[in-house]
Parts: sequence; structure tokens; C-alpha cells
Amino acid sequence: MKKYAMETTVGIFMVVGLLAIAYMTVKLGHVSFFVEDTYPLYAKFTTVAGLRPGNYVEMYGIEVGRVERFTMDQDNGLAVVELRINNGVKIYGDAVVSIKTEGLIGDRYVHIDPGGAAEELKPGETITETQPPVDILDLIGKYVFGGVKPPATSEESKKENEP
Repeated sequence: MKKYAMETTVGIFMVVGLLAIAYMTVKLGHVSFFVEDTYPLYAKFTTVAGLRPGNYVEMYGIEVGRVERFTMDQDNGLAVVELRINNGVKIYGDAVVSIKTEGLIGDRYVHIDPGGAAEELKPGETITETQPPVDILDLIGKYVFGGVKPPATSEESKKENEP
């Protein structure tokens, strides 16, 4: 009898462990089985360097979606990004989408300025106003080799503004 009690305890422990692993896999993988709680929007960029599927989409500093996948618009020479936006998040026709970086060398993410003057975008529509990511190495190269002027001091700016 004691033998079966030990086997039952081990069996229950294994089932609970497998359920916990399955739950974490679904949660960390952002997998949804039953309800589709997002809708697609598209944005066209000249480059999506550093952006990957799964990177987050934020608005007002709050995560509101994920980058789903990339395709190409070869007729116009643009990269098309499919964004999955959480239901209930309103984005308007005059929205501006940009690719930003967390810190100096952090991950890329998509930032949405939702607009507000035009009508609301419907699922599957394309956001037309976009800004590609800033290339930090390119900026450093321009600064080092004289392509970018350092900020003017207050004395220099006073002299420039005098008639």
C-alpha cells in the first residue's frame, strides 16, 4: 500500500510540474489559443534595422501590442511591418509610428503617437506617417568626421542672434 502512495505522489507532482511548464510556455511565448484579443495594423518604413518579430509596441509609455512580422513592398521599396495592437486601443489616421531604441544599445521597439484629428483606423489599415530608426553609429561617424556640429554655447548663440 505504501508503494502505491509514493507512486501516486510522484505522479501528481509530475502532472503539476508539466502543467506549470505548459502554462509558462504559453505565457512567455505570447500564444493565444481561444480569443483573438488583438487586431492588425501595418506601417511602411524605409528600413527596419534591428527590429524583430516579438518586439513590443508602445504608446504613452505603455505596451499596447507586438511586432508580428515583416514583408516587403517591392513596388515602393519599403519594408512593411505588421503590428498586432490590443483590442480597445484607438489609433487614428494621422498617427505617427517610429522605431526607437531602449537606451543607447538596447532593443528596438515601435512607438506610436496615436494622433486624434482624423477618424479611427480600422483593422488591416496602414499607418502612412512613419519614421525609420536612428542609426547611432552613423551619427557618431558624422560627429567624429565633422558632419555634425556640436551644440553651441550660450555665448556663441547670442553672437549668432545679434543683428
